[in-house]
Formats: sequence, structure tokens, C-alpha cells
Amino acid sequence: MARPDKTSAVAELTEDFRTATATVLTEYRGLSVTSMKELRRALGAKTKYSVVKNTLTKIAAKDAGVDLSPDLLVGPSAVAFIKGDPIDAAKSLRDFAKENPLLVIKGGIYEGKAVTKEEIMQLANLESREVLLAKLAGAMKGSLAKAARIFDALRIKLEAEQGASAPAAQAVVEAPAAEAVAPEVVAEVAQVAAAEATEASTETEEKE
Repeated sequence: MARPDKTSAVAELTEDFRTATATVLTEYRGLSVTSMKELRRALGAKTKYSVVKNTLTKIAAKDAGVDLSPDLLVGPSAVAFIKGDPIDAAKSLRDFAKENPLLVIKGGIYEGKAVTKEEIMQLANLESREVLLAKLAGAMKGSLAKAARIFDALRIKLEAEQGASAPAAQAVVEAPAAEAVAPEVVAEVAQVAAAEATEASTETEEKE
């Protein structure tokens, strides 16, 4: 490779190292061109899977401030520069390697630290960001529904004791966007409702 081409290749690899959220080094010896295309498709558009020269990759990693173990740059190498969710990419690499044993995952970099193949496999076994967010949303929805039931019970109790409605509490229960309200906001409104109910009770006693 001519010097200008080497310089350009190193600059591109350096930028890839700097912008990747995680990097996985693999050995692809024996994989067909078709298999490589399938792997790139499985990794998706947010992961760049490139066949690289070890000497240039070593230089680029150093220029990017990435400490790569020499063991990761042995044999025919290809690097997955992950710019999306590292968990999703790790899952894709794991699943592809199961069906294509010629793909060898050697190790990589995650959150600025060197990781082994075993640690990458552990990462692949985690739930993705989308799954975790969906579970969190479900938990929040359940908590808000429970809070709404408590507010309703409070309203009924206040009506029974005072013979009047508790407007603030009722408003919380009937809010059309209640499921979208953050828990801390619901708690604050509940406090206000309780305060207003207490004030209403005091006024009623004074009139009597």
C-alpha cells in the first residue's frame, strides 16, 4: 500500500476508534464474501464492520488513545466499530458466530476499557436498551395506576367524612394524561390535594 493510502487508511481507522461506542475485533479466516455480507447486514447500519491490516490498526488505535492488546491483532483481522447499542451488536456477533464458527471473536473495547471475548458474550446476554425502557415504562404505568386508586379511595373517604368532594384529588384521578405524568409530579399533586382537603375540613368545622 502506497504511503498516501496508508495515511488515509490510518486516519479513517483513527476516526472510527474515536467515534465508536464499542469496538470488537474478530478473525474472519475462511468466511466467504457472502457470509461477510450477511454479517454486515445482521449488525445493521450503525455498526461498521471492516477488514483491516493489523499494523495500521495498531497505529490508528494508538493515535485514538485506545490501548489494544497485541493478542487482538494476530491473524486476519476485521473490526466491528459499533456506533449504536453495543448490546444489540454483541448479540448479532454472538448469534452469527454460533452459525458460522469461522468467525472468531477475540475481544475489544467497551466504555474505554479492554474487554475479553467472555465479557462480550456477557454483554450479549443482557437486555437491550429498548427492552429495558419498555419494562421501565410498564413499571411506571403500574405505579401510576396504583396511585390513582389510592387517590380515588382518599376522595371517597373525604366525601364520606365531609359530605363534600375533594376537587384536587378528583382532578388527579380523572386527568386524561395520568399515565404519562411523572411519579414525582403525581406525588406533588397528591400533597397539594391533601392540604386542600385539610383546609376545606377546617373551614367546615369553623362554620359549624
